[in-house]
Amino acid sequence: MSLKVSVIATVFNEGASLPRLLDALATQTRSPDEVVIVDGGSSDNTLALLERHARQGGMSLRVYSRPGTNISQGRNAAIAAAYGDIIAVTDAGVDLVPEWLAELVRPYERDPDVHVVSGFFVAAPQTPFEVAMGATVLPTLSNVDPATFLPSSRSLSFRKEAWAAVGGYPEWLDYCEDLILDLELRDRFGSFAFAPRAVARFRPRPNLKAFFTQYYRYARGDGKADLWRKRHAIRYVTYGLVVPALLLLAVLNSPWWLLGLAAGVVVYMAAPYRRLVGMVSGLSWGERLYAMAMVPCIRVVGDVAKMIGYPVGWAWRLRHRQEIPR
Repeated sequence: MSLKVSVIATVFNEGASLPRLLDALATQTRSPDEVVIVDGGSSDNTLALLERHARQGGMSLRVYSRPGTNISQGRNAAIAAAYGDIIAVTDAGVDLVPEWLAELVRPYERDPDVHVVSGFFVAAPQTPFEVAMGATVLPTLSNVDPATFLPSSRSLSFRKEAWAAVGGYPEWLDYCEDLILDLELRDRFGSFAFAPRAVARFRPRPNLKAFFTQYYRYARGDGKADLWRKRHAIRYVTYGLVVPALLLLAVLNSPWWLLGLAAGVVVYMAAPYRRLVGMVSGLSWGERLYAMAMVPCIRVVGDVAKMIGYPVGWAWRLRHRQEIPR
């Protein structure tokens, strides 16, 4: 018996980006058996656009309006309404390659013991800044260990029964919800199958302000969920102790201490610059220099955003610890 596959997403004020996603779903080499989208109370034309698409037919699209729901609640509502054996999850604002769904489903057809399949995602930059952003914050396939990779819900699939077994997306969490689901699924079912050609392309944040907000929210989510204590501790020690100590030693003792600081910067920036080399072919030399200059700015802004957001999340966790599921 062939598997039934539902594609789900939750959206909020995505009227500008939704046509790209809907067009991509309509042109998949393996058509979804249905698409279920939950709108979280959009104030733009998102819901009207979805309802018009559903009426036009051509693709089995069901639309639900759930004002006030967060991302987790919206996804869980869509999955609960879906009838597919396999749930493929994506986001508005992405462009899916034509083979995306076929690649996410193929491992289940080969092996009945597969419960989760990781897709992949890449940047689709439109400006030199976005090129630098993609190189700085996103992994390439060569950086990924399939056995430990935790996928974004831009490109992910799982058996509906697996989702139910771990209690779905954590509805008490507003950011990092997909990471928590990944960890719960991995703890329950082991390493995920990896489908590197199930690619979702998305546009990185267009400026430092938007990037700061994004990473502040991610780090706040880390604090709420008590994730990555060691990573955040290393960041505080580096910026709060190591860098000031090296600068102080350089001033009071010898400028040679700056070599230690320079070496640390080189190591920290090496991976983004390696990735940047493969992304600048379409840029002018001036744009390439600009992108190179933005890499350390993006790194520092992201680190500052994380250092501010993480304790805010931890404070929230302490205030709401009785409400957090164990």
